[in-house]
Amino acid sequence: MIVLAIDCSAGLCASCVCDTGSDRELGREVRDLGKGHAEHLMAVIDAALDRAGRTFADLDAVAVSIGPGSFTGIRVGVSTARGLALALGIPAIGVTTLEALAAEAAQQFPGRAVLAALDGGRGEIHAALYDAQLQPLSGPAVMSAEAAARLGGQVNAVLAGAAAAQLSDTADQVFDSAVPERTADIAVYARLAANKGAGEKPRPLYLRDADARPQAGFVLPRSGS
Repeated sequence: MIVLAIDCSAGLCASCVCDTGSDRELGREVRDLGKGHAEHLMAVIDAALDRAGRTFADLDAVAVSIGPGSFTGIRVGVSTARGLALALGIPAIGVTTLEALAAEAAQQFPGRAVLAALDGGRGEIHAALYDAQLQPLSGPAVMSAEAAARLGGQVNAVLAGAAAAQLSDTADQVFDSAVPERTADIAVYARLAANKGAGEKPRPLYLRDADARPQAGFVLPRSGS
């Protein structure tokens, strides 16, 4: 299966093309943008295809990170993946950032449970716990650092994700930790999507509301009010 993977969940705007049948990465493009995913994503995808020596017609599926992560980036990635899938007549397959981080950590610590955790802002942690076979045990959910540390401590989990250091500092025990990352390597998304296969259309995974709020003075009154 030739899979195009897209990830805009963090500051990176990333895409790669993988032949998941032979577990070979064919080409990738990764740009550390911070913002501006919408303006760059199609160029990033084109560059990955070009390096892979493939065209859109060669694709069998599109994998996309659905979050948690950047509200805008996730929306850009998911809408692009769904648009491409519709145009090409192939499935779009969603993969969460937390399961991708857990899968990457499992390569470093095989046979261990993994707690994937990201900084959710406002003093919150976005976390999910997976068993040694990477089956979900808890989450994805919003919790405090203390609660997340307790959750991982119950099964002596390996910590993965950018909030790993924060959880280690909070905990009363010593955790093994994978290299802290904002998001997993883009090829991990392709492999996980191929294992999942086609299913429901991907939707953004938002664990809390966006920070932005409309200004009350600019809210238009309803007709007839």
